[in-house]
Amino acid sequence: MAVWGTGYVATKLGLQYAPPFTFLTLRFSFGLLCLAPVVALWRPRWPQTRVELRHVVVAGLLMHAVQLGASHYAQYLGMSAGVTALVISTQPLLTAIIASRWMHARLAPGQWVGVAIGLAGVALVVWHKIDIREVTAASFTATVIAVLGVTAATLYQRTFAPHVDLKAAAVIQFAATVVVLAPLAAAVEGFRVQWSWALLGAIAFLVVFASFLAVSALHVLMRHGEATRVTSLMYLPPIFAVLAELALFHVVPSALTLAGIAVTCAGVVMAVWTGPWKSRTSSP
Repeated sequence: MAVWGTGYVATKLGLQYAPPFTFLTLRFSFGLLCLAPVVALWRPRWPQTRVELRHVVVAGLLMHAVQLGASHYAQYLGMSAGVTALVISTQPLLTAIIASRWMHARLAPGQWVGVAIGLAGVALVVWHKIDIREVTAASFTATVIAVLGVTAATLYQRTFAPHVDLKAAAVIQFAATVVVLAPLAAAVEGFRVQWSWALLGAIAFLVVFASFLAVSALHVLMRHGEATRVTSLMYLPPIFAVLAELALFHVVPSALTLAGIAVTCAGVVMAVWTGPWKSRTSSP
């Protein structure tokens, strides 16, 4: 969760040197270069059927092309960081609704309360960054697409590709993302890049820590835990973003932000540890 939080800072830095689709194309191309020696030394288990391959590709495009493409585009359009964080933080609530309505999952009452409290806490944390004047129809739409993309991606991979080798999934999903985004980067943005060490550093950080470690950790947690409990941890990145701002830019959080951090943590605790949460069809 610390990586997701500090990833906001790295993305904001990178977008100063390349527009969103170009930036993401560079990011996932670099990711493929990093993965090449890994898969050469530790051979992954590749998908055995076209159906399995298709599921991996779809999950990857939802996570990387749709979610990141939309969220980066919203940032590029100047979307308020507070509004972005607040909209993205509705993911646990969306996951809870979808899981309980269509995936035959039961949530304890305390978990519903925890999800609501966590969202309220995030609103307090980012309240000082919410600027409705910076919200446009395009940036708000992109942010909504981003939260729908990440919610669909996590549930889709959990349902249709729960046991895929993560190294194989990373190669396939990075390659599929480049295939989709590179033409957009060329046609829409002219593949404009202002090369700098800051850009390369942002790409390296996001590839190694966000695309490899954070996404892989999310999928591992989704394999071994219930969807709402796992996605409730997504309330925590704004907190780590506040800590990163304090450490890097000496931005001291306000009393309201500190109260929001406490409320958010309480909500996450309730959502993660309140009672059993099992499929109605699972064994007791």
